[in-house]
Amino acid sequence: MNDLSKVLTTGGDGMLGSYVNFGIKTNRRSLDITDLKEVRSVFQNHKPEIVLHFAAETDVDRCERDPEYAYFINSIGTYNIALVAAELGIKVVYISTNAVFDGLKNGPYSETDKPHPTNFYGHSKLLGEFAIKELLDNYLILRVSWMMGGGPSKDQKFVSKIINQLKKDGTKKINVVNDQFGALTYAKDLVEAIKVLINEDKRGIFHLPNSGSSSRYDVAKEIVNILNLNIDVNPVNSSFFNLDASRNGNDRLDSSLNIMRSWQEALREYLESEWK
Repeated sequence: MNDLSKVLTTGGDGMLGSYVNFGIKTNRRSLDITDLKEVRSVFQNHKPEIVLHFAAETDVDRCERDPEYAYFINSIGTYNIALVAAELGIKVVYISTNAVFDGLKNGPYSETDKPHPTNFYGHSKLLGEFAIKELLDNYLILRVSWMMGGGPSKDQKFVSKIINQLKKDGTKKINVVNDQFGALTYAKDLVEAIKVLINEDKRGIFHLPNSGSSSRYDVAKEIVNILNLNIDVNPVNSSFFNLDASRNGNDRLDSSLNIMRSWQEALREYLESEWK
């Protein structure tokens, strides 16, 4: 599909949606995904051929504190999108997460591994996957991990938190966990990959983080190196931080597509182009 004007994006003003410069972009004001009638009305009005379903609650700890809200947005909202898309013959691209797995596997998770989430965020996103697979024949489920993107105004994830810690006046040392392993996903790269997959009419479940893997400690060290800062990064284990939701030790995802550049290259571009 070369006509991207027929693509509608939910969550168009979020971290991932900020890199979409084509088609119809909606946000929570113009499309409440939890309102089935509104979803149907918007889809019937715009008549998209493909929906990029980016709208989600991705704050893992908020989902743990308020699971009803997590399910409302991530599960019911996605069900509504899938139901109307099925009625109207629309393809859906759904962004899922490494959190659908339990993190107990020794190696990276493949696209065929059985999900087993350990927190409410992962479970709510997995229910979204179930809705997509049950209601649609033409879909893409793309699992990603450790998302970064959007710069200072959009990014509230790990990379942004590390940068903000490093930039505080007087900072000489930061503590970062060294027992959680995964891979960054640059939102800009993900959107470009989605365009390729749409043009190739790919269907099914795929993992799409940037290539390679590391600990969160390794990522923080790389950020310090790229920013040329004289600040120590102190490795700690996960129990050092008192978080509402459990975190997996293994967030690594194996991608059969193998189309994403290295996380180091993506991180450098992100910092140098969007955090000046």
